[in-house]
Amino acid sequence: MTQKTELYVPKGATSNDRYAVDIDPERAGWTHSSLRIVELGPDGTHLFTTGDSEWIVLSLNGGCTVRVSGESGRSGGEEDAEFQILGRENVFAGVSDFVYAPRDARVQIASGAGGRFALAGAKCERRLPARYGPAPEVPVEERGSGTCARQVRNFASADAFACDKLITVEVITPGGNWSSYPPHKHDEDRPGEETELEEIYYFEIDGPNGFGYQRVFPSREGGSEVLAEVRSGDAVLVPDGWHGPSIAQPGHSMYYLNVMAGPGSERQWRICFHPDHTEGYR
Repeated sequence: MTQKTELYVPKGATSNDRYAVDIDPERAGWTHSSLRIVELGPDGTHLFTTGDSEWIVLSLNGGCTVRVSGESGRSGGEEDAEFQILGRENVFAGVSDFVYAPRDARVQIASGAGGRFALAGAKCERRLPARYGPAPEVPVEERGSGTCARQVRNFASADAFACDKLITVEVITPGGNWSSYPPHKHDEDRPGEETELEEIYYFEIDGPNGFGYQRVFPSREGGSEVLAEVRSGDAVLVPDGWHGPSIAQPGHSMYYLNVMAGPGSERQWRICFHPDHTEGYR
């Protein structure tokens, strides 16, 4: 197997003085999807402009205040909006509330106690209002059964929360289980059957020294292929190809944040399952 190692992004590979993880379309070699992880100490603040992308601020641990304002001098600006994210102790503790920040805006994140926050982003065209997503309103789905059982938190899935291009969800895979199974793909635009979406997997593992595995394999000649051992802080890029399974080490639950976006005119998550791996699954 020829592994495209650039699809596996180990912890620290994209870190800089602003972000622990900083994956943008240029780094990924695609057009839409982005992920940043910002780490704040007590009384820490972080400022950024959204530019041509929409962003969701999500707690990985800790709470924060998010202030969103329109960029100076741009038409369609809005009054300043301020939101409180209560957050959570860690990603395994439960669902978090979140904040949506539109394109062409300035955002300030401030945390009194400090914390870690994911910024899931996508290049977009429409400028939607800044909004708060309460944790109790996040649809939680128990998907699969047996050793393929996992929990999907659809906080910004295509049918749960309005964005222009961005689709993002969280998945908790119990130790020893498989998720992202059967292997599936979304790398073609086939109306009613499949949508073209770039995808980022960002991982955290419960407990010290825990790990998991992520598989991506080609759906076409010369397509993407990787088999990566993943640990907390790692990411895997999926520009195309079948992806799955995602496998959690026994005794260590695995979390991943999925960030997806693509060029289609409609924001949809339509996938195609691999025909060789569906028999006996359901």
